[in-house]
Amino acid sequence: MEWVEVPIRVRYGETDQMGHAYYANYLYWFEVARGEWCRAHGFTYKSLEDEGLFLPVVEVWVRYRGEITYDEDIVIRIKLAETKRASMKFEYEVTKNGEKVTDGYTWHVLMGKERKAVSIPDSLKQRMGV
Repeated sequence: MEWVEVPIRVRYGETDQMGHAYYANYLYWFEVARGEWCRAHGFTYKSLEDEGLFLPVVEVWVRYRGEITYDEDIVIRIKLAETKRASMKFEYEVTKNGEKVTDGYTWHVLMGKERKAVSIPDSLKQRMGV
């Protein structure tokens, strides 16, 4: 699967008192990247919800390898790494000046209106490229 790249400039409000990016903001950046990944594949979270499908996060893992500080330009790289019957795993890399400073993943379960797991429809698989 190919990577989608999302550039971000770290805002002051995303840093802690020491000027470093607050650790929880990485999860927000991952979400921003997922939204852009979906757009790059012809759909949005809103369009999924309009179809009665929801994609909650059920697992997160992050490894911080280097620091990110206020006003730095970073790139969030995202790709769909794995799919199962009703779930999918996205992998992320956060780079700064071309160097990987963070990596991680999120697992998601596709749910229907009843809030129960549903198989990934063929139409969505096609859009996702799987």
